[in-house]
Amino acid sequence: MLRPKILLLFTMIVSGTLTYGQTAEEKQLLKTVEDLRLAMINGDRNALDAIAADNLNYWHSSGNHEDKATFIESLTSGKSDFVTINLSEQTVTISGEVATVHHILSGETNDGGKPGSVRIGVLLVFQKQGERWKLFARQAFKLPA
Repeated sequence: MLRPKILLLFTMIVSGTLTYGQTAEEKQLLKTVEDLRLAMINGDRNALDAIAADNLNYWHSSGNHEDKATFIESLTSGKSDFVTINLSEQTVTISGEVATVHHILSGETNDGGKPGSVRIGVLLVFQKQGERWKLFARQAFKLPA
């Protein structure tokens, strides 16, 4: 009887630490990830430009590569059009001026006017540039069915 109560208490402490124990850097990074998610849905050129590093390497799960200009043009032209983006199973690691964010991205697309859906794994690499986190690299990968 005592063991389940201890396990419940431990779970509450850990989940509380994960939720409320975020550092200012983690909060800023997670806000940048959320800003990126919204900019990708909205095709917001200014926001995408502000978030992406000048030397961005953006890799799709298909193996296609984009630099910053191509990444922004794809999302603002409708070639790559996200209707919804949901992120799950997100983990964050910060080491000095570099951070990684890993998550599962699922959503609805309308690429070139053709409706579809996506569910992929994504690794984002951010670099602290000045006071902001900039998306330095992104690698998407197909998940097992």
